[in-house]
Amino acid sequence: MLVSRQEFRDAMARLGAAVNIITTDGAAGQGGITATAVCSVTDDPPTLLVCLNRTSPRSAIFLKNGVLCVNTLSAGQSAVSNAFSAPSDKADMASRFAAGSWMRLATGAPVLEGAAASFDCRITEVMEQGTHSVVFAQVEAVRFADMEAGCLMYYARGYHGLPVVLGGP
Repeated sequence: MLVSRQEFRDAMARLGAAVNIITTDGAAGQGGITATAVCSVTDDPPTLLVCLNRTSPRSAIFLKNGVLCVNTLSAGQSAVSNAFSAPSDKADMASRFAAGSWMRLATGAPVLEGAAASFDCRITEVMEQGTHSVVFAQVEAVRFADMEAGCLMYYARGYHGLPVVLGGP
């Protein structure tokens, strides 16, 4: 017997995750979303897995452009996350991008300045599972901030800044 959708969501609220802004730009236009469903697949070749909700009209932009950047947010960047997680009818893409400062690396996807880490990627494979597209993306360039910035985590349906204690225990 499968668990209910609500039970699954309640359990997932107890799984802390880094907050990411996934961005793209190209022939299909500029787009961006907030996501926590991101993980490393392999370091040879360097590849990430990103889950995109197919019911979102923004998901198709990523697949058509064939590129994306995973911007892992620093502890103080919750306002940028909020801008990109607002419902589609609440903010257009230009106002979302106005919440941060951006640059470009290898693929042309927007890279958030001050992000804890940014992974500029080319999409290599897509698998469909339930409501989501599971995207495999090969990393072509990286950029990262000083470790002192910490990172932004999502846990128990809220943001939490995770500071870094340099030098160990």
